[in-house]
Amino acid sequence: MQSELKTRTEMKQTFLWACCLLWITCATQTMGADKESWPKDAEPATMAANAEVLQELPFWNTEDFDDAQRGFIATLPEGTIYGDEGKVVWDLEAYGFLSAPEAPPTVNPSLWRQAQLNMNNGLFEITTDVIRDRGIYQVRGFDLASMMIVEGDTGVILIDPMSSVETARAALDLYRQHRGNRPVKAVIYTHSHADHFGGVRGVVSEDDLNNGVKIIAPDGFLEHAVSENVFAGAAMGRRSAYHFGFYLNRGPRGQVDAGLGKANSMGQISLIAPQPENVITKPETALVEIREVDNVEMHFLLASDTEAPAEMLIWFPEFSALCAAEDMNHLNHNLLTLRGAQVRSARNWWKIINQTLDLFSSEAEVMFFAHTWPVWGQEKIVTFMKKQRDLYKYVHDQSLHLLNQGYTMVEIAEMIQLPESLAQEWFNRDYYGTLNHNAKAVYQRYLGWYDSNPANLHPLPPEQSARKFLEYMGSSSAVMAKARQAFRDGEYRWVAQIMNLVVFAEPDNRAARELQADALEQLGYQAESASWRNNYLVGASELRTGVPITGQTSGSSDTLREMTLDLLFDYWGILLNGPKADGKFIVLNWDFTDTGEQYVLTLENSALTYSGPDRQSAEADATLRLARTTLDEINLGNLTLKDAVGRGLVQVTGNPAKLVELLGLLERFDVGFNIVTP
Repeated sequence: MQSELKTRTEMKQTFLWACCLLWITCATQTMGADKESWPKDAEPATMAANAEVLQELPFWNTEDFDDAQRGFIATLPEGTIYGDEGKVVWDLEAYGFLSAPEAPPTVNPSLWRQAQLNMNNGLFEITTDVIRDRGIYQVRGFDLASMMIVEGDTGVILIDPMSSVETARAALDLYRQHRGNRPVKAVIYTHSHADHFGGVRGVVSEDDLNNGVKIIAPDGFLEHAVSENVFAGAAMGRRSAYHFGFYLNRGPRGQVDAGLGKANSMGQISLIAPQPENVITKPETALVEIREVDNVEMHFLLASDTEAPAEMLIWFPEFSALCAAEDMNHLNHNLLTLRGAQVRSARNWWKIINQTLDLFSSEAEVMFFAHTWPVWGQEKIVTFMKKQRDLYKYVHDQSLHLLNQGYTMVEIAEMIQLPESLAQEWFNRDYYGTLNHNAKAVYQRYLGWYDSNPANLHPLPPEQSARKFLEYMGSSSAVMAKARQAFRDGEYRWVAQIMNLVVFAEPDNRAARELQADALEQLGYQAESASWRNNYLVGASELRTGVPITGQTSGSSDTLREMTLDLLFDYWGILLNGPKADGKFIVLNWDFTDTGEQYVLTLENSALTYSGPDRQSAEADATLRLARTTLDEINLGNLTLKDAVGRGLVQVTGNPAKLVELLGLLERFDVGFNIVTP
């Protein structure tokens, strides 16, 4: 059973990585590079590029700074939130450098502006109903996302309880210090991304649930909340370190922002599933579903397959207020995140904004978001809606316009430019998503990865092609000599590209690594997008110091427990080492005593399939009778199969060795795989 114990531990580690992909913490492992020599300063070409931004954009318009501070009530005195044993899970003091009024040469001035705006933090009043003496409040700057608080007759409705238990608890405590200890009546998840539900157990207890607290979410929420970051979780976790710049130093030469907030909190993730009766579905005869909680009327508009697979907007008629979830923000959002996800529909996205405009804009007095600050005034709201609608409509239509003329994904991304009427709006700038990679996402959604050029149908893998390129181009020293001149000329994109070939052909070529890192660093300093900046700077860091030693916060047992058996067995299929399973045939019956579900799990042809929830096989090698909760404890590594059998928690009939054999084929992923090096 030693091998079985090892396998269970490895499965636990893999699953926790999947569940915690946005909250990994990293410590740098050096490879002998001289740390004192980097990060480096901005090169003249970077200084010139960033200076040009100051002339291109309307920096004279400071209205956002007023709006971002409007309604401020109070905040934490130190901007720091602690978890268990004094662990820092949120730290705004690290961003004190942003108090400098002007951007340094190493930061795009537009991104610097957004980073300063995202420093506004604490409890804010969004709007009030003077007659009923209640209002809507927002706690912003305590996590990547905000938490909204809607007051009812006797308690509060919380919208999007942040990423972590600790930050959500701190947000609610701050609210109660200034508005009274009002009980939570409901929690609403606007969509299925973890930064909008992970803190729920910081604001809702088991007693609260037993006393009738409602958990409200859009149709499809649970499936997407537990699957999006699990099936490709290890890869997403690794890529997220690039996307958010987890282990970059905070500073003018490091991480300055995440675009839609400062950063991810590093606390405990939780999840409470919505009760079946509180799942919002689209009515057959109307666009919105109307619900009432604590005498607060809410109109829910589903926005499926937009910013998230499961998402919804909320209209509060009493307050003339619209919660736009994450379908609108003070930025251009992602049609495909750089951390990886399913491609989002720009077509659905513009349509839902258009529906929102038609349904609510004529009465809206305030619109607030799951990130960034609200917009007040009916005229401003209409302008905001129209121009964000047209942003996504433009990138969708013009990408397809060029696609249908035969241009490829990369060509389209270089060609497409927003009209000035859209590009000059701060809320359409590329702080998170970019016009460039969103155009590529539209191409990918409609045509996939292949550009129909047969030369690109079956190319050599990166290491082989790099060696062949270098063979044809001459020695690496000759290539590098030309690349150094290109660097001096400010051709950083080309230097990064050509040095990547040298690095993949000669992984131990320290000079090539350093030159590519220098080029990536300058690209990061010029980037308006926080995620592009973070990707460039993390890439530079790993070229210089190697892949970091990574670890994770405590895992989300809630996420595992909320997985359906279909999702769980699907994930086991992903963990399966197919070549190692070649020629093996295993059939196992699973009989779950607490849920009444019965499944057949079959390994055949190196594929793990299942049937259920009411199937059993007379030809099974073994039958396991257990509670689903017992399987959860085994998956989390809190219990071994051997101990579970010994304690009578699992009853096995047939050949138990077949189960051990199957578990031995489920492998842990290496979450420290290389990205910028072979």
